[in-house]
Amino acid sequence: MTYGIAAVDWALGDPIPVAEAAPSYTEQLRRVAGWGYRTFHRATDDTGLTDLATEAGRRALDRAGITAADIDLVVLAMADIPEYLYWDAAASTQARLGAFSAEACLVNQACSSGVVAFDFVAGKFATHPEYRKALLISAHKVCEPYWNRMESGTAVASDGAAAAVLVRGHTECSWLATEIISDGRYADAGRLPVGGEACPFTADAPKPAPVGPPDRAMKELLGGDPRALVKFVRQDRHNNRTVLERACRRAGIPYPSVRRVLYMNGTLKGLEAYAQELGIPREDTNAPLAADYGHFGCVDQLLSLGLLLESGELASGEPLALTSTGSGMHWACTLLRV
Repeated sequence: MTYGIAAVDWALGDPIPVAEAAPSYTEQLRRVAGWGYRTFHRATDDTGLTDLATEAGRRALDRAGITAADIDLVVLAMADIPEYLYWDAAASTQARLGAFSAEACLVNQACSSGVVAFDFVAGKFATHPEYRKALLISAHKVCEPYWNRMESGTAVASDGAAAAVLVRGHTECSWLATEIISDGRYADAGRLPVGGEACPFTADAPKPAPVGPPDRAMKELLGGDPRALVKFVRQDRHNNRTVLERACRRAGIPYPSVRRVLYMNGTLKGLEAYAQELGIPREDTNAPLAADYGHFGCVDQLLSLGLLLESGELASGEPLALTSTGSGMHWACTLLRV
């Protein structure tokens, strides 16, 4: 079973200079400036996650030259909260696209969702031989009452979606393998304490504050033990490399042959450290794109891939890795051959 990417397209919020918007989000201006972002993308208040997903999906279908009626599977990957609760955002996106004959599925594993979704499609293709074409959409819209774009994470958060048309037997940008490591011991880090069944919203309850910084949440989860924090940081680095090595072994590709790795749109310092851990130049990651786009949750890798394909920077036959770390925790790698 093989499949490849026939087309990639995207829909993004409006570009906004970080320096101009930062004072309205945080008082830690020096900290945000040190991250190295120039621009982030913010959708209008009346634009929802599925609006972005639907627009990106339509653009990808148009670019591939096929209609929604040709699609057998729609997979929506997301990392934030959609427009409504008790509501299937994947099914809504399928209907709005007009892909009524397609199965609709949702993948929601934080920032790793977009990378993990490739494995989900591979599984569906393997167990449903009649499925020929799939539409994978990664979408992100910051739910601002619960997430501060410049304080709740270690990156400036953006709104947008990217979509890929995946075709069985297609040889360009072909899927080779996906590997995932999960460690639920860290699942409670950064969770929103209210709004779920354990502590539902009520009319007389105080308005919940946005999720706090992840470094503070992790310290609290680990009981303030500096040794435990150092151990986690080492594990994080180790797992990021391990999922890539495992994907290479599964695909039968030598690890050193993978010179292009698209990670999350993190800070420039973070991407520099990540590149050093993998033994590649920072320019061979998505670092050149991150500063002008911001962090789109689970969308970063597919968006970066689409931008690089459009610019012609990727060589045919070149192995390429999409990697991610998502709260939960999950470390994921999808290996492609351009």
